[in-house]
Amino acid sequence: MPILITGGAGFIGSHLADRLTADGAAVRVLDDLSSGHAENLPTGAELLVGDVADGETVERASHGVEAIFHLAAITSSTRALTERTRTRQVNATGTARVLEAAGCETIPVVFASSAAVYGDNTALPLTETAIPRPLSPYAIDKLASESYAQAAGRLRGLPNVGLRFFNVYGARQNPHSPGSGVISIFADRAARGDTVEIHGDGEQTRDFVHVDDVVDALLRAWRLARSGRSQGEVFNVCTGQAVSIAQLARKIIGLTGRDSPLRYGPSRTSDVRQSIGDPTRARDVLGFRATTTLADGLTNLVRQQLG
Repeated sequence: MPILITGGAGFIGSHLADRLTADGAAVRVLDDLSSGHAENLPTGAELLVGDVADGETVERASHGVEAIFHLAAITSSTRALTERTRTRQVNATGTARVLEAAGCETIPVVFASSAAVYGDNTALPLTETAIPRPLSPYAIDKLASESYAQAAGRLRGLPNVGLRFFNVYGARQNPHSPGSGVISIFADRAARGDTVEIHGDGEQTRDFVHVDDVVDALLRAWRLARSGRSQGEVFNVCTGQAVSIAQLARKIIGLTGRDSPLRYGPSRTSDVRQSIGDPTRARDVLGFRATTTLADGLTNLVRQQLG
């Protein structure tokens, strides 16, 4: 029986597809290729090009699968504001469609939520019981997705687990995409010796977690979901360590050996000031620990950028 990954041709999804394929699993991917790329997929993966917000498409993709990893999303904050209807369809309705299809055959689901649901909550480090205070349409959609999943668990007994990803980075993250992470943007610009721009004073902090660790968390969450012991639980996927954006920029520039200047620009609307996750619950329940240090992760990424 194949395993379905929505958004499987994208950044995180393609790394998960690689890991599952290496472990001997049959992989089926549903992706509209709006940000993902077919060439990211491992040999043998089945690709269905389609819209996760379309119920019939999701039902067809889900039929006969062993599990569903739901990673499809529009992460661009710009698109969330200028294309609100479309981003809501993908980010919230898409989750509802996946849960509905999974419920028909009681297929375990692991879905991607986001640390964005915490918003400007200042009770640091952020635990899963912190009150959500979403500041963006994307964060609102992710919080709605969690509610859909919890309802599917309570009302239909659907086994599912949600993962609140903090700031994920690694190979294949497109630095030119509107929803790309700051590490990919900084590394791309620094490798070319271009100016590295920081929004605000650079003292904002973030918890960066490597994509290899995220894949490990996804697989551990699947084990919990298929055990039937989770019907909507959510877990942080983080390191529990934070770094300021200014420190991050200097680290990356130093690794490239270039003389990229730093430039400070205006702060962005709804930019969270401090963000650091508490990994305790994921450690205790899933057995998950992030093992890739930021130093190692950045060194490997910059080496790839420099060729």
